[in-house]
Amino acid sequence: MVSCDGKLGVIFDMDGVLVDTGWAHRQAWYDFAEKEGLVMSDEFFRRTFGMQNAAILPMLRPGISNDDMERWSDWKERRYRELVQERLELAEGAEDLLNDLRHRGFRLAIGSSAPPENLDIFWNQLRLGDRFDARVTKEETTESKPSPQTFLKAARKLGLPPACCAVVEDAVQGVQAARAAGMPVVAVTTTRSREDLAQADRVVESLSELRASDFTALLRRQA
Repeated sequence: MVSCDGKLGVIFDMDGVLVDTGWAHRQAWYDFAEKEGLVMSDEFFRRTFGMQNAAILPMLRPGISNDDMERWSDWKERRYRELVQERLELAEGAEDLLNDLRHRGFRLAIGSSAPPENLDIFWNQLRLGDRFDARVTKEETTESKPSPQTFLKAARKLGLPPACCAVVEDAVQGVQAARAAGMPVVAVTTTRSREDLAQADRVVESLSELRASDFTALLRRQA
């Protein structure tokens, strides 16, 4: 049994959890597909949302070269950053939940598949750096979710064993990554259905349904 010594953590995915950005990612992918003459669909977007571009692009263009991978990924992310500037705000319930967790002594991290430039938009303008103790982005990992690498690295940055950390996710791959890391996970139905996220320990419609006490209970049950 792992002892947390009263020190607990919560690791948040960013897109679709802390901030409502699914609409901007979707439009960026459609703009990219139109530019390159590729086929994009809402089903493909939903199925791959939360994965790194290095995992998504070979599905769109099998045999893609490393040079094209980097060039196309950069274009898509630049387009996303242009679009998302229209709506820079925390998701419903995020501010109250973060304040409650901080008040209760939780250590907080962001574990995202996005490049650091994407996170910086919100980190700076929404002052996320004042709320979080650590962050992990795409540049710090070699494996995309559902690999647990992102969340395990975030736990190390928080100085906590994985079993002392809970995860908040909205993507199926993210839920699977948390489970693989040995962390309890709460899923938010912002981008996927309740049925799709059934592997999570708890499923909610928004962060406004959650309090720090919910995470304490989840982690105690895990221990």
